[in-house]
Amino acid sequence: MREKRPNILWICTDQQRFDTLGCYGNRFVETHNLDKLADGGVQFMNAFSQSPVCTPSRGCFLTGRYPRTCRARQNGADIPEGEVVLPKILSEAGYICGLSGKLHLSAADPMVRRGTERRIDDGYDEFHWSHDNTNLWLTNEYFQWLKEKDAQYVKKRFKKSRFVQYGWPEDYHQTTWCVEKGIDFIRQAANFNTPWLFSINIFDPHHAFDPPEKYINRYMEVFDEIPLPNYHEGELENKTEWQKIDHEGAYGQTERFNYTHMKERDHKSLKVAYWAMCDLIDAQIGRIINLLEETNQLENTLIIFMSDHGEMLGDHGIYLKGPYFYEPCIHVPLIMYWKNHISPKKVQALVELIDLPQTILDILEYPYHKGMQGKSLWPLISQEEIPDYHKDDIYSEYYNAMPWHKDPTAQASMVRTERYKLVVDHTRSYGELYDLEQDPNETENLWNNQTYSKIKMDMLIRLSNRMAFTVDPLPVRKGRF
Repeated sequence: MREKRPNILWICTDQQRFDTLGCYGNRFVETHNLDKLADGGVQFMNAFSQSPVCTPSRGCFLTGRYPRTCRARQNGADIPEGEVVLPKILSEAGYICGLSGKLHLSAADPMVRRGTERRIDDGYDEFHWSHDNTNLWLTNEYFQWLKEKDAQYVKKRFKKSRFVQYGWPEDYHQTTWCVEKGIDFIRQAANFNTPWLFSINIFDPHHAFDPPEKYINRYMEVFDEIPLPNYHEGELENKTEWQKIDHEGAYGQTERFNYTHMKERDHKSLKVAYWAMCDLIDAQIGRIINLLEETNQLENTLIIFMSDHGEMLGDHGIYLKGPYFYEPCIHVPLIMYWKNHISPKKVQALVELIDLPQTILDILEYPYHKGMQGKSLWPLISQEEIPDYHKDDIYSEYYNAMPWHKDPTAQASMVRTERYKLVVDHTRSYGELYDLEQDPNETENLWNNQTYSKIKMDMLIRLSNRMAFTVDPLPVRKGRF
């Protein structure tokens, strides 16, 4: 273990796609604090989630094991007791660990879990749970906080679109509560010579699209300039069945985002509401960075910012998420900052969120858990020159990860190289193939294009190999026989 062990501030938002920050090329948003972290740290330009859905992705990047391997492959199921998450490893190594916000490694549906979600031995000494910003659980600590403050607010309709509403003001927002719990922990930690990890797991910018009024109103001056979703009429005709279903209503038509019934102002309103939630996240992160400076902890704190997966936001005629692997759904922001310890750089190499636990353990000079399956990013971070290679490809999976698609259930997997992306719908033996160099917007499905038949076969073999190596490395072999 490294003699001077850094603190770790691990910030994970929910459903935030990569192109929501200024440092990733968005000219509309105001994300100055995260942009500053990116400028002074390592910004991964091509980081990808191993699932487009919450629990599978979170199980994966907390254990360093693929969703199917750590057996957290679907929302609404409990991760098994035997799985070992990174905070547990750090706790055993002497770290004090805390969390505020969402965990979602087990079923959180209030119909089956009326209180706090069930936990394995996760290593968190301090645990402030708030699955989301709805008052559906007696133990949602965010709403207990609102009650202590005697906060009252009636959500107001956003006049430009029925799909958007004004949410709680900034002072009473769930994002603010998550950060305040982190601030309390960090302020107290300044009085002790003990390394800590704190996970701030913000629910936003997950739907519903309900930012504070002042954050969305800023976009009204540029409303006409807001780009429409990346969608071409008729593009879904030769794509997977799930997309056609969700085009007429998200989550297997259980949500109301029917693209065919939406107007241009709806799409623009949803986009600015989503961006406004990202702006609020940035503003609150600024508060916690300031505290680290004030308490002289910034230089000894590794800051990680990321999201569990993305959001379609109307691209390809679909909202929210589901059994598809477009860039908006799995390409996420990933920034690592450690003042005076890592050199600033932008890394173009393909990386996966599954790589994070081994990366953190390498930084701490602590051994890996035997069941981990990622590849440490530390060589990319520590090299003086800017590296351009980490992995040949990216793997992501969706095995009935959400319950909305039935008869048949949705089973799909994906492999992506720098140039090509292949998706297989295992239910219908059909799929998608994209040439990302010629078609970066993933509009034209080349699955049945004979010109690409050899590439398709090569990608199918590549996907088969990636799936094979998700096999559980546990239990470890003890002898020859």
